[in-house]
Amino acid sequence: MKKYTMETTVGIFVVIGLICVGYMTVKLGKVSFFKSDTYTIYARFASVSALRVGGTVEVYGIAVGSVKSLGIDSDRQMALVGMSIKKDVKIYDDASASIKTSGLIGDKLVKIDPGGSGEPIRPGGIITQTSVPADIEDLIGKYAFGDAKK
Repeated sequence: MKKYTMETTVGIFVVIGLICVGYMTVKLGKVSFFKSDTYTIYARFASVSALRVGGTVEVYGIAVGSVKSLGIDSDRQMALVGMSIKKDVKIYDDASASIKTSGLIGDKLVKIDPGGSGEPIRPGGIITQTSVPADIEDLIGKYAFGDAKK
């Protein structure tokens, strides 16, 4: 009888442990089984150098989403960035997006000026006004080798 009590206790702890591991996996992995609280929009850039999937998307300096995908728009010969944005954040069709660096040597992020005078962008819509920063490596190379204009 005592043997079965010990096995039952161990079994209960194993089940509780597996439930905890499963819960943490879903929470840390940001997996959603129910209705999604984000929508996806896209932006075309001339270059997305060093931008990574999972990178931050900011509006007014506040993180409102993440980079969902990086691809190539072969029709326009540009990079296509898919961004997952929180549903309560409105991005309008006159919005502009740019790629910035977080800190001096930090990761790249997408910074969006949401606009406001147009219609809201629907899920799957595209931000048409984009800009990329100057390439720091090129600027340092020009300065170091004397190609920079004085």
